[in-house]
Amino acid sequence: MSDPRPPYRAEHVGSFPRPMALMQARDDFAAGKIALEALRRIEDDAIRPIVAMQERVGIGAITDGEFRKRGWREFLFDRCEGFGPEMVGCGFPIRMFDGTNLPTAPEPKVTAKLKRREPLAAADFSALKTMTTKPIKANLATPSAAHFFPGDAVLDRAIYANREAMIDDLVRIMREEVADLAARGCTYLQMDEVPLAVICDPANMAVVRQRGDDPEALIDLYIDAINRSIAGRPKSMTVCVHLCRGNAGHGMADGGYEPIAERMFNRLDVDGFFLEYDTPRAGDFRPLRHLPKPKKAVLGLMTTKNAEIETADALKRRIDEAAKVVELDRLCLSPQCGFASVPSRVRPSMPLDQVERKLARIVEVAHDVWG
Repeated sequence: MSDPRPPYRAEHVGSFPRPMALMQARDDFAAGKIALEALRRIEDDAIRPIVAMQERVGIGAITDGEFRKRGWREFLFDRCEGFGPEMVGCGFPIRMFDGTNLPTAPEPKVTAKLKRREPLAAADFSALKTMTTKPIKANLATPSAAHFFPGDAVLDRAIYANREAMIDDLVRIMREEVADLAARGCTYLQMDEVPLAVICDPANMAVVRQRGDDPEALIDLYIDAINRSIAGRPKSMTVCVHLCRGNAGHGMADGGYEPIAERMFNRLDVDGFFLEYDTPRAGDFRPLRHLPKPKKAVLGLMTTKNAEIETADALKRRIDEAAKVVELDRLCLSPQCGFASVPSRVRPSMPLDQVERKLARIVEVAHDVWG
């Protein structure tokens, strides 16, 4: 099951449940109770067992579990100048399985010119390199993550006259980060793009229109922003885009990829797509007919929403179904999202031994299907 370049046949998205001691250490650091050096030691002690677990399972690419980040995109706010302290609301609630909605946390308003104050993921990548000799994957949020949910309400018009100007600076930040990652030896980058999946939902398109936006224009804007962000990457760097609809409860959207599939698959200058496919809310595999060669689809068939482990036969049946649309050789397997997109003390984390069993099942199935 040897893959010369990623995405690999057996993958995962990136994050793992944070140990309570790590979350407490981050709180203590924010409160000034411990120094940065102490926080780094605690992070290292938490990451090493996670690395060992991934090596033991045999997953395709190693991550640090995103243990050095506050969340899948929150680190963008933390490590750049210009975000906050003023906050703005988000118009897309989290829909729970019982039919109730939970409000989404407010987001930092852009109150100054956006600048990269420190590495977003590059320093984390360098630290991880010291812990493993296996392939490593770095994770970045896409520029849309700082705009879509509040929309133009995130803008201070005295700073940015329009969204395009703000996106231009986010693109510049990403280009600086990609160059830094490349200089440190990174050859595999995953960019997490939630808005494009969320906007597929007709109800969310209606929210976008109600606030005075054109969802079709946003789709084009966000695709273009990703392309410009990675335009300077070296040929040796594989880039994939991960799309999901939220990782808590039922999520933030229903509906398949059809509204964006033709544009996204053909126009995005990336090597592969990590696609949520663990529940009916993601739709069927038909949009994959737009995926051009040689791009790959990493099928997110295993759920991270509960600890039940999918059977090997069930996963193989879904892969066979997808292979009727895209050649089997251009398919891979992963969970639909990370196991902990954002650290939480409120929602209990999946036990780490169950996470390991889920990853082991992915490796098992990938070996049977492609090995």
